[in-house]
Amino acid sequence: MDETSKVIFLVEDNRGDIRLIQEALKTTAVQCRVVIARDGMEAMAYLRQDEDHPDAVRPDLILLDLNLPKKDGREVLAEIKADPQLRHIPVVVLTTSRNEEDIFKSYDLHVNCYISKSRNLSQLFKIVRGIEEFWLETATLPPLEGQSPAQ
Repeated sequence: MDETSKVIFLVEDNRGDIRLIQEALKTTAVQCRVVIARDGMEAMAYLRQDEDHPDAVRPDLILLDLNLPKKDGREVLAEIKADPQLRHIPVVVLTTSRNEEDIFKSYDLHVNCYISKSRNLSQLFKIVRGIEEFWLETATLPPLEGQSPAQ
């Protein structure tokens, strides 16, 4: 990948879903690199560039599952949106949960978008391509460093 490729941070513990999402992303026109964390603790360590991830690249987009080991996706979302260095990164919850409480809680925590995963392969590919197209081609995002413009 070249320097202009986008970085998608996929926080997902299900290996099958990881593989399917990666395959769906390969079918799009957007040049992107997928970085994966398989639990909430690993996700926050990466995003905060801790000692195990000193060269971690700030992602352009975070795809976040809610049901994660070690640290729940809701906790991860709350920490991201509370951190001035991270809160401008768009977060799309991509989960199997259709629970209304999960949906309301995610929006209360300032998720940018909540999408329920489809078990239908072609529908899942369509969802992932739509996410990528909107967030990485159509939407105008803040600079990677998440710094506000000079006043």
